[in-house]
Amino acid sequence: MPNSIRTETLKVLQIAISVTPWVLSIYIFYWLDSSGTWTSETPHRGKISVAILVAGMALSFGIYSYLARRVQK
Repeated sequence: MPNSIRTETLKVLQIAISVTPWVLSIYIFYWLDSSGTWTSETPHRGKISVAILVAGMALSFGIYSYLARRVQK
């Protein structure tokens, strides 16, 4: 039983760690909007938005892949 709990705990931690960059990219949007830096007149706003989200999702995917590969060994 303790081995099962340990396995489940590691799985939850792995997911939490791997989702962190994506959550941070969403927080960046919130921070830019709440500080007034991010307005509708910001040049290239759409391109920057896509770049921020892609970076967060790519980092999350990379971290999850690395951790999943490490656990399988």
